[in-house]
Amino acid sequence: MLYDFRSFVNPGKYAFGKGSINHLGELIDKQKNEKNNWSVFIIDNYFSGKPLMSKIPSTEDDLIIWIDTSEEPKTTFVNSYRDLILAHDSNLPATIVGIGGGTTMDYAKAVGLMVTNPGDSADFQGLDLIKNEGIYTICVPTVSGTGAEVSMTAVLSGPEKKLGIKCDYTIPNEVVFDPEILASVPTNQRFYTGMDCYIHNAESLNGTWITEMGKAFAEKSNELCKEVFLNKDMDRLVADEKMMVASIMGGNSITYAQVGVCHALSYGLAVVLKVHHGVGNCIVFNQLEKYYPNEYKEFKEMQTLHGVTIPEGITKECTETELDQMVEVSWALEHMWNNAFGPEWEKHITKDMIKDLFRKM
Repeated sequence: MLYDFRSFVNPGKYAFGKGSINHLGELIDKQKNEKNNWSVFIIDNYFSGKPLMSKIPSTEDDLIIWIDTSEEPKTTFVNSYRDLILAHDSNLPATIVGIGGGTTMDYAKAVGLMVTNPGDSADFQGLDLIKNEGIYTICVPTVSGTGAEVSMTAVLSGPEKKLGIKCDYTIPNEVVFDPEILASVPTNQRFYTGMDCYIHNAESLNGTWITEMGKAFAEKSNELCKEVFLNKDMDRLVADEKMMVASIMGGNSITYAQVGVCHALSYGLAVVLKVHHGVGNCIVFNQLEKYYPNEYKEFKEMQTLHGVTIPEGITKECTETELDQMVEVSWALEHMWNNAFGPEWEKHITKDMIKDLFRKM
């Protein structure tokens, strides 16, 4: 067993099915009491003025925080959102509701913890550094693949590193899965996020930390990913339901296993070039045929079938200093390299090899 002993947790409650979001108000009201009788909604600003907002049960007492998802979640914003919440009312909110993709849900998870854990969120980047349980958090994913809705990690970019706040308390208390609200996701974004799921499953299944539990989740998740992305004619609602399940299973796979080469390198792109996680993983995986040959072949088949363009040449204008920074960010993620190659991982990958991979991107 490669982890220290721990009892892993999942979200306490799931609601799955068409129209589930119509019951969000009921779930929020269950958490309210006379003292804590208001809520915080953390919402992807893509939905501002969109039909989805008619389904959001906010009241005049509630606080809505709009999230710009063009960049990865940042510790500085987590701190500022926490301060907004504490200034909004002398009593704490009953719930924090995150509505959006991985970025928005990670903000909801992290902010919910920082409301009850004083300090700079950058100081909590790591494993089991959170001391107090956070605000009751409900996540409503509007795109499928990141696994953030079931993950014990809220991934944040801080002043020095990209690393998650990771502990049992980070898990959302409740998740609402409604495939009907995925209908407006653009083709490219749907592909990038779906491939995030496919890729971290590939890293889990090919990793040295894989367990039978992680294997079961990852295999089923990738079976669903391939059903969806190797079949262009599948009914969209059916496909979205399948990808919601794939995302749940994929998120659980990395709880019981670990990611690898692709995620380590994509973190370097995120910190230095501010590349968004889903597209960053695709940019990196496009160069990893050597490490994941079978999955690379399927990845390219899915890309071709859906006509999605993966950006190239994004590091062409990078200075040597920037390339070195990307290498250092990636190199520091020892647990990912350990999973990819084993405890003697430094015999299999060098900083020069990583730099050469970045140059090809």
